[in-house]
Amino acid sequence: MFQKILLAYDGSESARRAAQLAKDLARRFQAEMRVVCCFDPIPPYLGDPDMQRALNKHIGTAERNMAEVVEAIGDEVDLRQEVLEGPAAEAILEVARTRESDLIVMGTRGMGRLSGLLMGSVSQKVVGHAPCPVLLTR
Repeated sequence: MFQKILLAYDGSESARRAAQLAKDLARRFQAEMRVVCCFDPIPPYLGDPDMQRALNKHIGTAERNMAEVVEAIGDEVDLRQEVLEGPAAEAILEVARTRESDLIVMGTRGMGRLSGLLMGSVSQKVVGHAPCPVLLTR
């Protein structure tokens, strides 16, 4: 049923549950699994050396998240990895389109009603614009 599963991972508890679910689905369907960890772009007004320090911190966090999820998944599935800079929802959607994903699996983070109404959450944006089904975990 699914041949290419995309897991969006940010290190949150709901993302950990999503990783386990994506792993189980990938094993069951013998699917390729792609993990994406995103980090926000650094505003150019920071300038050096502050910009480089902020970039290193964001990249470091994304790489730690990637290492954590790769360890949790193990070598039981065909696993691909991508650490990307950019707004998370847009990066996830772009990977889903370009890699022709059959399913996106991701966690939700339970934003408050007001901030969810004002900004929207990453999961809401992905669900609203995804080119394939999206499976959310809490």
